[in-house]
Amino acid sequence: MKKTRLTALVLIVLMAVSLPLAAAGKRDAGKTASSAQESVIPKETVTLQVFSQLANYSGLQTGWFADVLLEKYNVKFNIISQPADSGILQTRMEAGSLGDLVIWGNDQEDYVNAYKAGLLFDWEDEGLLDNYGADIKATMSYALEKNRTISDGNLYGFGHGVSTSSKDRQEFFYTWDLRFDLYEQLGKPKISTLDDMVNVLEQMKKICPTDDNGKPTYGVSLFNDWDGNMVMFVKSTATAYYGYDEFDFGLYDPSTQKHHDVFEANGPYLTALKFYNKLYQKGLLDPDSQTQKYDGMSEDFQNGTAFLNIFNWMGSGTYNSDAHTQAGKGMYPVAPEKATPICYGQNVYGSNRIWSIGSKTQYPELCMAIINWLSTPEGFLVSQYGPKGITWDYDAKGKTFLTPLGLTTQADPNGTMMPAPYSGTFKDGAFQINNITWSLDATNPESNEPYNKNKWEQAKTPAKTSIEASWREWAKASSPDEYLGNRKFILSPGSMFTADPIPDTLKVKWQQVAECIKNNSWRAIYAKTDAEYDKIVAAMIKEANDYGFADCMAFTTKQVARRAAAENAVKAK
Repeated sequence: MKKTRLTALVLIVLMAVSLPLAAAGKRDAGKTASSAQESVIPKETVTLQVFSQLANYSGLQTGWFADVLLEKYNVKFNIISQPADSGILQTRMEAGSLGDLVIWGNDQEDYVNAYKAGLLFDWEDEGLLDNYGADIKATMSYALEKNRTISDGNLYGFGHGVSTSSKDRQEFFYTWDLRFDLYEQLGKPKISTLDDMVNVLEQMKKICPTDDNGKPTYGVSLFNDWDGNMVMFVKSTATAYYGYDEFDFGLYDPSTQKHHDVFEANGPYLTALKFYNKLYQKGLLDPDSQTQKYDGMSEDFQNGTAFLNIFNWMGSGTYNSDAHTQAGKGMYPVAPEKATPICYGQNVYGSNRIWSIGSKTQYPELCMAIINWLSTPEGFLVSQYGPKGITWDYDAKGKTFLTPLGLTTQADPNGTMMPAPYSGTFKDGAFQINNITWSLDATNPESNEPYNKNKWEQAKTPAKTSIEASWREWAKASSPDEYLGNRKFILSPGSMFTADPIPDTLKVKWQQVAECIKNNSWRAIYAKTDAEYDKIVAAMIKEANDYGFADCMAFTTKQVARRAAAENAVKAK
C-alpha cells in the first residue's frame, strides 16, 4: 500500500531536486541530496523509537552521539533492546508497531514475519529511497537487490557490513587476545592446542591470582546475552579454532562446504564445549558467566579479571587502557598453533543484520535521511570514531587520521572525557544501536583507503609502548591483522546466500532443540567431573533427538547446498 502523507512543502522540495538526484553519491554532487535531507529536520525535537535486536542497551542514546544527532537532525534516539527470551518482539508485533527505526539481528524468521505482516515501510513508496536515500541507492545497489530477493521483490532495507569489493577480505574478527605480559612472564610457552591454552591460563592464574581490585582472576569470563541456537561463546570458539562458520545447529566449513552438526563426536562444538568445562573444573572460568550480562563481562576485562578473549575487541578493547599499557600490561593475539581462524570475505551484498523502518512511523523521511547519513563516509566514520574535527578528520592529502583526542578515546574509551559541547566519556556516547552500514574494511571514496583505523597511514607507526613492542617482536608482525594473515586461516567468501525461514511445521521442534542445546551446554560447562559432563552431553543428545533434531538437520542439509551454490557462483566471477 502506498503512503500519502507527504506535505505540500516536501513535495515542492522533491520536485526541485528530482533531476539532480541521479548524480547523488558522487563526492562533488551532494548539494541536492543535502537539500532533501535538510527538508526533513523537525522544528521541534523528535524522539525516534529505535528497536534493535542487536543493542546491549535500552533507553535514550546519551553522550556525544546523542549530541551529534540533536545538532544534525534535532532528534533523540530511544533505544529498545531485545534481551534473550524477553518476548518484546512478539509484544510489539501484536501491537502492530515495531518502532521508527528497526534493526534486525538476522534476515530470517523475525524479519520475514514483520514485512509479511505489513510492519515495515517499503523504501520505494513515495520515492523514499530516491529522495532521502540517494547515497544508499548510488553506492549499495547490490545490497538493495539482495534485500529484494528475500522480501518478495519489495525493498525494506539492506544488510550490514556492505563492501565496495568482493575480492578482498575483512579484518580478522577472531584473534585470540591473551594477556601477553603474563605470557612473557611464563617464558612464552608453546600453545599448540586448546589443551595447551588451558594449561597456560592455569599458570597465569598462579602468577596473577587477583585483578586490579583484589578480586580473584580467571582464564575467561563469559555472558549469555547473545546465545541463539547454541551457546554463543562455545560456537564462536569453535569458529576461532577450526575456522567454521555458525550454521543452524552446527558449523559450516567454507573450505570443504561441509556442515558439522552440533553433536558430532569430537566435532567443533563439543570440542569447544569441553574446553570451557576444563576451564571450569580448574577454577579458570568466572562462575558468574551464565548469569552475568555483557556489562558484567566487560567490567571483568576492564579490571583484568580474565586473561583470554577470542574476539578482536571485546577483551583487549577494554583492558588495553593507557594505564595498563604504560605499565607494561596488555592483551594481544596469541592463537594456538593449530588454530585456523575464519576470516570473512568482503561482501558487496551486505550481510544479514538489516536496517529497516517501521511502517507505522510518522517520520519515514527523517528515518531514511538518518540511515542515509550513516551510509555516507562522514556518517559512518562518526558512528565508529566520534565527531568529525574532534576525534578524526582528513589531512592535507585527504587521508583519514585520528586526532590526539581520538587516539586517546580509542585507547581509553571508559576514562576519556569528551570536550564541550559534547558530554560524558567517549564510551558514554558510543553508538548504541550496535549495527554498521559499511564494512570497516570497505573503501572510503573520500580518502581511497579502508574505514578501518588500523589500516590508515597513521597506524603504520612504531610500537607506542614496551608491551606492544614485545608482542610485535614475538608475532613478527606490526598488527594483529598482519599476524593472523601470515598464519593459516579459512576464508569465508561473501555471497547472496540468505537462509530460508524455518517452516511453520518445524518451528516448535526447532525451538525445543535450541533450548535443549543451550540449557544443557551451560550445565555441561559447569559439570564438576568428566563423568558428570559426559552424562549431561549424552542426555542432551538424546533429548534433542527426541524433540526432532533429525528433522531440523534435514532442513539444514538443503540450506547448506544453497549456500555452497551461492559461494560457487561468487568464485566463478
